[in-house]
Amino acid sequence: MEITGKDQTPPISQRLRDGVFEGWRTVFKMIKFVLPLYIIVDLCKAYGLLDSLGTWCAPFMGLFGLPGATAFAFMAGALVNLYAAIAVLAPLDLTPWQVTQCGVMMGIAHNLVVEGGVLSSTGARGGVLTLCRILLAAVAGWLMMAMQALGVSG
Repeated sequence: MEITGKDQTPPISQRLRDGVFEGWRTVFKMIKFVLPLYIIVDLCKAYGLLDSLGTWCAPFMGLFGLPGATAFAFMAGALVNLYAAIAVLAPLDLTPWQVTQCGVMMGIAHNLVVEGGVLSSTGARGGVLTLCRILLAAVAGWLMMAMQALGVSG
């Protein structure tokens, strides 16, 4: 079997150059929305707006042992993606355990709108699966809160 010019693998230098270029393109795409979100949240925190809004969400987030302001990170993660959620979480004063707890919960239930639509387009019941992801994230959050209460958090 003869390999034509189209089927040949490019040289390693070309692949490395392409990989580095694409990697930097991805970094700059992420910076475009992560950095402004981080700055907005940091400014809201500095002027007390985040605390004021967080008090409205505190009763619900308290079910997981998290401060009310983390609700905004969950909204960003559910509606946009995990990078947006990280940008919202970063300026908050959270313990390592709380960051881990948020990460586990958001890892289960993130980008719900887009992924729910994709699931629906494949014939799956997107709404039901999205609800299952939300409930599973809540159960994981409660379990992690219980583990922390038992002293497993270190």
